[in-house]
Amino acid sequence: MKKEVSIWKMIVLNMYWIGLSFKWNAIHPLLLPAVLLNYVPNAQKNTYLGVLTFIGLVIATLVQPLAGAISDRWASRWGRRRPLIVIGSLFDLVFLAILAWVGGLVWLFIGYIFLQFSSNIAHGAVQGLLPDQVPARQLGVASGVKTFMDMLALIIASLVAGNLIDPNTRNPTMITVVIMVLVVISTAITVLGVKEEPTLDSPGMLKPSRSVVQEFKDTFKVDFKANIPYWWLIAERFVFLLGVFGIQQFAQYYIGDVLKVDNPVKATGNLMASLAVGLVIMALAGGWLTDRLGARIILVAASLVTGLGCLLLLLVKDQSSLVWIGSVIGIGMGLFLTSNWALANQLAPGAEAGKYLGLTNIATAGAGALGRLWGPILDGLNNAWQGQWMGYKSMFIFGAVCTVASLILLARIPIPNRESLQFETKVE
Repeated sequence: MKKEVSIWKMIVLNMYWIGLSFKWNAIHPLLLPAVLLNYVPNAQKNTYLGVLTFIGLVIATLVQPLAGAISDRWASRWGRRRPLIVIGSLFDLVFLAILAWVGGLVWLFIGYIFLQFSSNIAHGAVQGLLPDQVPARQLGVASGVKTFMDMLALIIASLVAGNLIDPNTRNPTMITVVIMVLVVISTAITVLGVKEEPTLDSPGMLKPSRSVVQEFKDTFKVDFKANIPYWWLIAERFVFLLGVFGIQQFAQYYIGDVLKVDNPVKATGNLMASLAVGLVIMALAGGWLTDRLGARIILVAASLVTGLGCLLLLLVKDQSSLVWIGSVIGIGMGLFLTSNWALANQLAPGAEAGKYLGLTNIATAGAGALGRLWGPILDGLNNAWQGQWMGYKSMFIFGAVCTVASLILLARIPIPNRESLQFETKVE
């Protein structure tokens, strides 16, 4: 049995998420939409952004669980997770430089696509650290710390990136440097602060392993009958996130087109920050509540609150009301992400935790990818009814429908008995 871990160790285990969350919350809603406007026609901006990020997130959907499964069996003196975390993070720096500084639509595409590869190699491995080192009775709190790290980075990214990207030149230099620094620092804290048992006793090369092709086949070869609750969990996560990811991705263009603010990048940053404030508060409260009330009650509340927030977006008239409604959506998402992740850690088979938690990315990145296909729909509807912005309105309604529909799938998930987790034997 695993011994109880301190809050400090939970923070160290989850520190990597600061750099990861900052990176993608600066790139997807702020940096990429702004820089893309330097290269594409304004009337087709949603389409280009949607297609580019769709391809990237399909890659993430495949690479992340593969990396998690490889890390389950990685052989080295430094453990099974940390080597892949370091490898992925180092290549992140290379592809960030290409994305930001080489110039041109083609190089922007290449940098972004290969960044999805490198980032998800590290991401897939790091997801196995919590179930490796935290006892089941503490997974709610540990997941709350993880979500807190995600959302703290979202707030910082929203406020910092919005002010470091000039709305006229859209030069990404300053924000890219900040991303690189945070990736290095957060990775170093987790890698150096976490102790893993060696999986290879003698120094030297790794033990011979199966080919990547065979690993890929084994990663997506799963026993559905033996883990049915886990697949219902993935389905619930997919449907919920499908409703909100499109709204986040196209927020900057919505703010510029509909609200017509002078600096859409900064305004989008402020919106993301308001959303993240609700997320941070409920990430901590949600972990505590999940451990005491159970995941089902918290997930029901999360879906209803988020669905209400999506519908309220139809009533937005100015930037101030948008910020307030963004905080409502943030509260719902904070409750959902914490309780859903705690439940995923409880349901994942212990011997293959990295593989199964990586497979949750079928829901996360898969929903993100499919949500990006709103791009062509937005341009089509907005251009068909000039000035009515039917594309954006349809996206908000779709978001509400998805978050509430996730409750149907939640009903199919058997929730683990809380008492069996609370009284797990402690080993000091």
